[in-house]
Amino acid sequence: MSGVDRLNVPEFERPIVELEMKIDGRRMDLANAGNEDDIKSIESEISELEKDLKKLMDAVFGNLDPWDRVQLSRHPNRPLTSDYISTLFDDFQELHGDRSYMDDPAILTGFATFEGIKCMVMGHRKGKTLQERLRCNFGCAHPEGYRKALRKMQIAQKFNLPIISFINTPGAYPGIEAEERGQSQAIAEAIREMSGLRVPIITLTIGEGGSGGALGIGVGDRYLIMENAYYSVISPEGCAAILWHDAKKASDAARVLRLTPNDLLELGIMDEIVPEPFGGAHRDPRRTFDTVRAHLLKHLNELRALTVDDLMERRYQKLRGMGKYFEVAA
Repeated sequence: MSGVDRLNVPEFERPIVELEMKIDGRRMDLANAGNEDDIKSIESEISELEKDLKKLMDAVFGNLDPWDRVQLSRHPNRPLTSDYISTLFDDFQELHGDRSYMDDPAILTGFATFEGIKCMVMGHRKGKTLQERLRCNFGCAHPEGYRKALRKMQIAQKFNLPIISFINTPGAYPGIEAEERGQSQAIAEAIREMSGLRVPIITLTIGEGGSGGALGIGVGDRYLIMENAYYSVISPEGCAAILWHDAKKASDAARVLRLTPNDLLELGIMDEIVPEPFGGAHRDPRRTFDTVRAHLLKHLNELRALTVDDLMERRYQKLRGMGKYFEVAA
């Protein structure tokens, strides 16, 4: 990773990254050291820097507030849907198009094999390079993306394939052309049809879970979320713009939206929080992939053991029981 990439991080993480780069630099000096005194001096310095790094990481990552988690969910080095698919799945065969208008690259769909189990996998695609991100609208799908996903889910039902969906979007594409092509209807139809699909469905929010853009491929039997992801009816910036007419108050909005994994677990929306390496998934992707693999396999095996009628009844009760509210007398 280049120095530029390493500094393209949330502001609260920058002192950590700068200290890590300093340690890396001294390690390079150690490799080129010419005498024993220099070696001992550099080793001692590295040891002190590593102690400072641990203290700094404990202070920063041990006290994350909701806005910090939102920033981590958007981290530029965080594993994306394409990373999870390429690492966890075999024989991935991408499927394109909605057979009505066009293919939307913001939604990735395809057949795959997960731990020997044939399935349909899909998710939001944000892209890695600037060109890819622009082509994918930074993971904001058009209606044809949701229609594409729905068609593939119906194929999964036809062949009795479980569905695994990776959520990572700030929201559906908000442009006028998306509205002209029926954005709200496409999402509503996807939600309705997903709720009735007679195959196991697991959704995993790996980063951002924004509004209807997330729900469009996010209805299922088990709802999992990464430790540093969020799931919300609106982005913090959008909420702040509506409530206070100031998007700069996004950090305040994040605190009142109750969008963190712990909040969502308490509200009965999420079923399980998938732990991440200390500091976020981007700090140890391999360990992250191994953890996600174990959690997906556990839930998939549990769901596949159910009869279809039991699966549908449990999904119904899950959807009916989501959220908490108080009744106030008029």
